[in-house]
Amino acid sequence: MNANTKQLEELLETARKATRENEYAKVIAACEEARRTVPDDTRFVFMQGAALRRAGDLETAVELLNQTVAAAPKLAAAHLELGLAFLSLVRLRDAREALEQAVAVQADLQPAWRALYDVRAAEGDDAGAADAFRRALGASEPDPVLQKALDLFKVGRYGIAEGICREYLRQRPMDVDAIRLLAEIGIKLGVVDEAVLLLERCLELSPDYHIARSNYATALGRQQRFDEALDQLARLLEVQPFSLAHRVNKASVLSMAGRFDEAHAEFRGVLGKAPDSAPILINYGHSLRSGGKGAEATEAYLNAIDTDPTAGEAWFSLANLKTFRFSAEQIEAMQTRLQAQDKPGPDKHHLAFALGKALEDTESYDESFAAYAIGNDIKCRSSGYDRAEMTAHVDAAIADCGADLFDGKGHTSNEPIFIVGLPRAGSTLLEQILASHSAVEATSELPFIGQIAGELSGRRKKSDESKYPGVLAELAPERRKELGQQYLDRAAIYRTSAPRFIDKLPNNFLHIALIRTILPNATIVDARREPMAACFANFKQLFAQGQEFTYSLEDIGHYYADYLRVMAHWRSVVPDGVLTVQYEEVVADLETQVHALLEHCGLAFEEPCLRFHEQDRAVRTASSEQVRQPIYSDALKQWMHYEEHLQPLRQVLVERGVTWHDIRG
Repeated sequence: MNANTKQLEELLETARKATRENEYAKVIAACEEARRTVPDDTRFVFMQGAALRRAGDLETAVELLNQTVAAAPKLAAAHLELGLAFLSLVRLRDAREALEQAVAVQADLQPAWRALYDVRAAEGDDAGAADAFRRALGASEPDPVLQKALDLFKVGRYGIAEGICREYLRQRPMDVDAIRLLAEIGIKLGVVDEAVLLLERCLELSPDYHIARSNYATALGRQQRFDEALDQLARLLEVQPFSLAHRVNKASVLSMAGRFDEAHAEFRGVLGKAPDSAPILINYGHSLRSGGKGAEATEAYLNAIDTDPTAGEAWFSLANLKTFRFSAEQIEAMQTRLQAQDKPGPDKHHLAFALGKALEDTESYDESFAAYAIGNDIKCRSSGYDRAEMTAHVDAAIADCGADLFDGKGHTSNEPIFIVGLPRAGSTLLEQILASHSAVEATSELPFIGQIAGELSGRRKKSDESKYPGVLAELAPERRKELGQQYLDRAAIYRTSAPRFIDKLPNNFLHIALIRTILPNATIVDARREPMAACFANFKQLFAQGQEFTYSLEDIGHYYADYLRVMAHWRSVVPDGVLTVQYEEVVADLETQVHALLEHCGLAFEEPCLRFHEQDRAVRTASSEQVRQPIYSDALKQWMHYEEHLQPLRQVLVERGVTWHDIRG
């Protein structure tokens, strides 16, 4: 052994001993001395980089650790150290890539799984975080059946994943991973009530399962139980104060609660630590948009794309502003990325819907429809929507809810104004008009009528037989009043001081019997739009959750026909109980329709209702930017540009007896 070799071996031993004793200055000094002789020796480069990370010199550590993994790609520890350095710098995407490479090289590297849990959770990848959490505890590969469900969930095929999960849980009812995954699927599908019950069970079995608790907070937020959601997040932040994911979740709940100043401050705090996180920028953009800050939302979405050009949701979010126009370069970029996506999943369907809107704006209608069709096909295959179930709901409503049900013995309040109908049929416009009145405030698309219906059904799971709506006839007057008060109490969190408020969840048209039973003095308005226009508007809209019927032209046609059928029934059993407002007539003669709308609601005419676009309030629906502009007629016949592609829809409407000219209530 020559002198140089001997000296290097001594320095190596010194560095190793100092590493074990956490004496990082000694490690760095020994490595620096050795590298004067062998500057590229991977052993010293790695140990110096790791020591620098621990000593807090993160940028230099990253430089040396990148050099290490380039020279020794099979050294799992180097990928781990690099990932930890990126995590400390809050460069989440880089951290995830490095850590995933570490576990690819060494599958049982538990410190890498622990760090990967933090990264995935911070990015909002709950399913991936849950998998990392389990691996960090030393668990082996999940059961192949559960893994299949997880894989399907990750690509957005929620309906199939749900079925696999339920079957798996019949055999293993105590598996918290499966319970949590089924709950998260439920949240994605809008089945929030069941998700809450599942997550409560999950936390009973495993109180320290933090991802499940975070999911629970999200579900509580979706139920408008904001204080409870924030309490759960406070609990999480006590044990994981470093978690950006929990802070993002908190900001999102604050936004759902309409506490936008607090939400935006929280988002800005998170972005100060993770400025290059596309998922966080997107969530921030959503909150800004709901809070009426469209320009700032646009900037957030563009920043997300700059950070991660593959982030399909960011592209779609820009398109979903409805007022944003993509450049030719941006359209080309979307086309290129869509073609490069060989697997269906959220990024692909988001890109497809965004591209459809961008091409529509350039009047490239055939290409636009092709893009919309790609997005809808992906969503349709994953939705699990059953049109026969919808028809059965309508059949039950018609059979069980006759005129004798509506005896006016419910709660006496006239405060709620319900706007129902199909999505994209003008409900947000009517809400904006009414919310411009001094006596009325807009709340949100409140889930409470559907929740009460679910409670009355007696169903604990989807496969159980429902008692609703037949059970309505069995409700005693006191129980009706109690349920009416329950609804008012739940809605109160959204209200301020206005004597009247709007609930504009479109799907409440199925529950008009329930509304009239428990709140007989409530006002009901049916937002109606010409059938082809209404149906196509739904086909080209990607909804955040629910509305699973919208991803097939045939399903939309059947849904629209069933909607008309049940609305005709309500008009026959509750004469004058529902005002149908035709969107096309509002566009043609705003003043006349506003007067009629206000009269139906028992409100005196006020001039600001004609200047609804001046109203500065939070709007969470797809029409949020459109209703902040004066009324326009350009979109009335937009569907006609796509007419040759809409024959399956037209055929269903014809078969179901629906005409596509003016349909009056």
